[in-house]
Amino acid sequence: MTATRIDGKAFAATVREKVAVHVANLKAEHGITPGLAVVLVGEDPASQVYVRSKGKQTQEVGMKSVEHKLDAATSEADLLALIDKLNRDETIHGILVQLPLPKHLNEDLVINAIDPAKDVDGFHISNVGLLGTGQKSMVPCTPLGCLMMLRDHHGSLSGMDAVVIGRSNIVGKPMAQLLLGDSCTVTIAHSRTKDLPDVVRRADIVVAAVGRAEMVPGSWIKPGATVIDVGINRVDAGLKDDGSPKTRLVGDVDFASACEIAGAITPVPGGVGPMTIACLLANTLTACCRVNGLAEPEGLTV
Repeated sequence: MTATRIDGKAFAATVREKVAVHVANLKAEHGITPGLAVVLVGEDPASQVYVRSKGKQTQEVGMKSVEHKLDAATSEADLLALIDKLNRDETIHGILVQLPLPKHLNEDLVINAIDPAKDVDGFHISNVGLLGTGQKSMVPCTPLGCLMMLRDHHGSLSGMDAVVIGRSNIVGKPMAQLLLGDSCTVTIAHSRTKDLPDVVRRADIVVAAVGRAEMVPGSWIKPGATVIDVGINRVDAGLKDDGSPKTRLVGDVDFASACEIAGAITPVPGGVGPMTIACLLANTLTACCRVNGLAEPEGLTV
C-alpha cells in the first residue's frame, strides 16, 4: 500500500484563488482593498526570501502589499512606533513582523504591540487566549493550513484520535486547540513523552512538528493514518560536481517508510509549506471583512 500524497502546493493554489475572488468582490461591491504590511528587521537571508514571496503572492491576489525593511540595529522604540503607525492605518488590515528578530529586540513585546485584530500571524496573547477558549480569533497560519488539508481529506474529523508531536507556541499548541475544536481526541506529545512510538501508533491523525529530521519512522504510524509533516529540515546530500556540499529538504517524518503504512501523507517540500503563505492571505482577508462588518470568506476561516 502506498499512501495518498496530499498536495499542499495544489491546495494552496485553490486557497489563493478563493482569496482572489473574494478580494475582487470586496473591491467591486464595497470599494475596499485588503492591505497587508510585512516588517522585516535585519538581513536574515531566509527571511528575505520569505518576505519577497509574501509580497509577490499578496499582489497576485489583488491585495495591497506594503513592506518595511529596517536596519538590523533598529531600536525597539522605532520598531514599536512603526507598529503603532500601522495599527492606526485604516488601509492596513494585517500586520506581520517577520521572526526571528535581532537579539536586542523583545519578540513578545513587539508581537503584543500589534493590534490583535490585525495580528494575521495569530501570535498575540489575546488571539492565543481566544483560540484556547474556542472564541473567534486570528489563527496561526501553519496550523490553519494543516486543519484545512485535514478537513479537505476527511470531511469531518469528529471522534478521530489525533497526536501532535511538538509543543511550540507557533504550531504544536494551536494545532491541538484546532483539532479539539473539530472534536478530535487530542494528545500533545514531545521529547519527554514516555513510549512515544506507542502514543503515535494509536493515532488516526499524526501532526509532526518537532524540527528533527526524519525522527518519525513508518513503524510508528498506525496503518491507514493521515500524517501531516510540518518539519522542514536541511540535511546533507553528499557533494555537488564542483565538490561543494549538497543539501536536501526533509520533514520530521521518514517519508519513504511512512508512505508504506499511512493512508495519506504530506510531502516535504510541497506539503504544509505552501499553505502557510496562502493562509496568511486568507487571514488578511478575514481581518478586513471583520473590521468592515462583512461576511467572512467561507472555507478560509475556522
